[in-house]
Amino acid sequence: MASAAALAGKSSLVSAQTAALPDPADSGIEHIVVVMMENRSFDHLLGWLPGANGQQAGLAYLDKKGEAHPTHRLTTFVGCSHPDPDHSYAGGRSEYDGGQMDGWLRTTTNDTFSIGYYEEADLPFFSALARNYTTLDNYFASILGPTFPNRIFQHAAQTDRLSNTVDLSTLPTIWDNLAAAGVSSKYYYSNVPILAFWGVKYLGISGLYADFLADAAAGTLPSVSFVDPRFTILDDGLGNDDHPHADLRAGEAFLGQVYKAVTNGPGWQNTVLIINRDEWGGFYDTVAPPRVIAANDVDTDLVNGNALLGCRVPTVVVSPLSAGNPATPRIQSLLYDHTSVLKLIEWRYGLPALTPRDASNEISNLALALNFQAVYTPPPTLPTVKPPIPTPCGLFELGSEIDNESYDFFKLLLSDLVSEWKTLGL
Repeated sequence: MASAAALAGKSSLVSAQTAALPDPADSGIEHIVVVMMENRSFDHLLGWLPGANGQQAGLAYLDKKGEAHPTHRLTTFVGCSHPDPDHSYAGGRSEYDGGQMDGWLRTTTNDTFSIGYYEEADLPFFSALARNYTTLDNYFASILGPTFPNRIFQHAAQTDRLSNTVDLSTLPTIWDNLAAAGVSSKYYYSNVPILAFWGVKYLGISGLYADFLADAAAGTLPSVSFVDPRFTILDDGLGNDDHPHADLRAGEAFLGQVYKAVTNGPGWQNTVLIINRDEWGGFYDTVAPPRVIAANDVDTDLVNGNALLGCRVPTVVVSPLSAGNPATPRIQSLLYDHTSVLKLIEWRYGLPALTPRDASNEISNLALALNFQAVYTPPPTLPTVKPPIPTPCGLFELGSEIDNESYDFFKLLLSDLVSEWKTLGL
């Protein structure tokens, strides 16, 4: 865990680097696109990446009986026979185990699925993306908790809940500040609108995923876009968000489509595309999350006003300003979380911070991952992955004790919060 002195040193370093950034208006950035996928850890997906701080083969973890089990290459893209690894607030702390990062097989229903990993050849599109652009190997979820708190963090730089409750949020968001500054913005979704947590407040700036593809092709993307995948609902096999038990090849196909839409569009040379994950999904990771300044007092696990970040998530920054050499992948290792994305947006468009978290230099501005002296080169053609035939894992009872967070998306979809969103289509 990072010490206070280390964090102070990090803050000084980040402050110095931030001062060296160009004037935002001269940055060349005209479009920022954020795609937040689901529930995978860094080591689980990118532990193989040369030059990155990742580990895959050669590790072992003890189960509840004290038996050691090795980390292993997964042979399934779906995992129907395995429980969805625990990534709740309590489960995350059990896995974290006081910073030992060894509780994966001693947490509720977790089995060896949680200590499995994918090698480079298994996910050809995402692997090529990481090799050709900039990977952030020190990017953590914003809270050691599940999806809804982290997705709310991505919009608000804080959360108002610690679990996946379906309650109206009144937190101010990046969308409010963009609107106040007259900066164009749009939220695109596929089946369940996350912005429905704020009721109908953001209905007017929202559209469907098909609208994103059309806007990218026409060169009419706004200054800031958030794009959500098709969330996994009741394990019906139709999700492409990478949430267990979605087929990872469906996520590959979705991300490939987003990449082609952005890189083939007329706005590409001035675009930054950020692909991150909401949280680690209960999958193993070897780097203990540090404590940083708390955004508010909702998370009660505070030490001197500092809250634990969630486990690392695989994040790739895709832009002409972040292009790298696939033979020696470009890795950036400053401390990032979801508020780093908001800090980039705030820096570029002159917006105020939302909370103490995105106001602090403890967390880096994602602009620091960009090379503003980069000479433009055309985007590489990356492998194309075709969507697989859906593999339903079975429609379990909603009252089951089996931990499957996709039911929470289903409950959100059925809630009063979403009812008026159906005018746009679901």
